[in-house]
Amino acid sequence: MRFVISAFTFLVLFSYGAAYDPLDPNGNITIKWDIMSWTPDGYVAVVTMHNYQLFRHIISPGWSLGWTWAKKEVMWSIVGAQATEQGDCSKFKGNIPHCCKKTPTVVDLLPNVPYNQQFTNCCKGGVVSSSGQDPANAVSAFQLSVGLAGTSNKTVKLPKNFTLLGPGPGYTCGPAKIVPSTSFLTPDRRRKTQALMTWNVTCTYSQFLARKNPNCCVSFSSFYNETITPCPTCACGCQNRNNCVQSDSKILSMVGLNTPRKDNAPLLQCTHHMCPVRVHWHVKVNYRDYWRVKIAITNFNYRMNYSLWTLAVQHPNLNNVTQVFSFDYKSLVPYGSINDTGMFHGLKYYNDLLMEAGPHGNVQSEVLLQKDKNTFTFKQGWAFPRKVYFNGDECMLPLPDTYPFLPNLAPPNQLSIPTLIFVLLILSIAIW
Repeated sequence: MRFVISAFTFLVLFSYGAAYDPLDPNGNITIKWDIMSWTPDGYVAVVTMHNYQLFRHIISPGWSLGWTWAKKEVMWSIVGAQATEQGDCSKFKGNIPHCCKKTPTVVDLLPNVPYNQQFTNCCKGGVVSSSGQDPANAVSAFQLSVGLAGTSNKTVKLPKNFTLLGPGPGYTCGPAKIVPSTSFLTPDRRRKTQALMTWNVTCTYSQFLARKNPNCCVSFSSFYNETITPCPTCACGCQNRNNCVQSDSKILSMVGLNTPRKDNAPLLQCTHHMCPVRVHWHVKVNYRDYWRVKIAITNFNYRMNYSLWTLAVQHPNLNNVTQVFSFDYKSLVPYGSINDTGMFHGLKYYNDLLMEAGPHGNVQSEVLLQKDKNTFTFKQGWAFPRKVYFNGDECMLPLPDTYPFLPNLAPPNQLSIPTLIFVLLILSIAIW
């Protein structure tokens, strides 16, 4: 019995730990459901999705939100989104609901839909920015009219079993909870109104649930050592004939190769690490008061463009970033007083799109950092990052004992080069 309890406790702790990110401890997606008015058989609600994650955004083909109705509710209409299936609406005559499924799934609309189908913060193809990168676009919303539901706070039943895909698995949603009603300003911003009823659903992300292997890896190099530390072998899975192609393969000349597939299956360039994305950190220059790092991100996926990509890095000297070239940079302070984490992302219309594998499938920048006299050193791999995240997923780092190391100093009894030259010169004169 004691073993069963211990195993259960471990599983509970692991499930919570898997969704907890130490670099983004408050990161989640909160879905807010506001009832704005009552109808003869239900209500009109505004559903708003807020992405509070600092460096993880929802990429194309976008989010899909599902739930289970508590009773026999139907969607009469929806603005700013659409249900993926109508379901069986045969019992309705005349006015047919938009969706009659007990377990509906809703997706965002594309940007080019007619104006009368749009709603505030809708119609972005399901793409939602991270709050750290672009807070104004870290929200998505739609409006729906629900029928065969309650018509008061006492008779309305909260939906259950919420699911969020963004665009793949990884998110786990908790139960809906009634919260204080949301306040709104009228269009003229002179009067405040209030929702009739509000409930929230919180969804957290776990990389363990999203995929069995990492999605990126990191390699290192430095000016003081010719050795390049590559990504670990099989960092993102091992190579086989079915999941990669050689860079000189004839398949790369096929028409439509770069077209994404419905199952999001990647087409990776064959590498020893088999990762879609590699991040390279190069310690480039050492000045008296500063040091310079070059960061390069390479895409090895022939079927994927990474739009609005983000790169989060943890390193103790990021509290003294002086200048960042060709990337945008924002300091993240997940622990309040410890400023050792920052987020890089591309400049708009310049390098915010990381192209698929090939000649243009990389972006790079340099970072100038001021030295902290008390902590700065090139010894024991201090100059390399502690953690690296690409698009919110943690990348696999090399083992510490493989990092580029400082050259050993000459033994005390070994002749220095000037002394050796002098000795050889004396010997040559004596022989001559």
